Amino acid sequence: MTISRRILLAIGMAAVGCVAQARADGFDVGVATYSFRNGTAFEAIEKTKACGGDVIEFFLWQKLSPEHPEVILNQDLSDENLAALKAKLQATGVKAVNAYFNNAVFQDKARAEANVRKLFEFARKLGLRGLTGEPPVDQLDLVERMVKEYDIQLCFHNHPKDPARPEYKNWDPSYLITLMEKRDPRMGFSVDTGHLGRSGVDTVEAVKLFKARVLSVHLKDVKEAKKESIDLPYGQGICNIAGTLAELKRQGFRGHVAVEYENITDHLLDDVKFCLAFIRSH
Repeated sequence: MTISRRILLAIGMAAVGCVAQARADGFDVGVATYSFRNGTAFEAIEKTKACGGDVIEFFLWQKLSPEHPEVILNQDLSDENLAALKAKLQATGVKAVNAYFNNAVFQDKARAEANVRKLFEFARKLGLRGLTGEPPVDQLDLVERMVKEYDIQLCFHNHPKDPARPEYKNWDPSYLITLMEKRDPRMGFSVDTGHLGRSGVDTVEAVKLFKARVLSVHLKDVKEAKKESIDLPYGQGICNIAGTLAELKRQGFRGHVAVEYENITDHLLDDVKFCLAFIRSH
């Protein structure tokens, strides 16, 4: 670890001692396990706890545990493995609040309803508050029915603007907000600040536009407005993390904020610890 990184971490961790660990101004603080995708879900739970996170957001194609590397954490998890996952969370004191899913459940249109129902049933069994993903627009009616039936949020995610995919519009807050018009209030956004920054979008203005439709946050800071831009510790990039947290506080946000890193480095745990401390100090 460099001297400057040690100083940053020390400042951030010192702030933790001054702020309550459980919640920051009414919202939950934790880690998205994609940050720890090189390991298993069980290892991600342990690392989240070690870094100071209280809640966790899974992604549904991670291996379950070192003991069961052939088992994938997703809606097909057996009752036995689901019980083991819940026991692991309870033992570490980390709460699962959300899970990111891919669009495989929509690929077979004839079975889409059964597949989406299975996904929401899994979320209910695990006690999740919401599910995160980018459902096809023509499947939002189906998703909304499940949101109402299961009382589980749908947090629509955004990825960066991609010049190679001009048809992709989910990077644009003005487009995204139209998708939620007249939808159930439990349908909203998982705002990824890093992907907004990579797309040249002001993160604070996006949060202001979304208002109560902000249901969760993947909090990232990035170096520059480019699709491939690397993540940085909060406050060192272009995403105005402090301003974003202030706006969430002003709105009375009550969802979860997850630290998510896309960089895999030898100082990842230190960066995640710093970012968690940054959230609580602001």
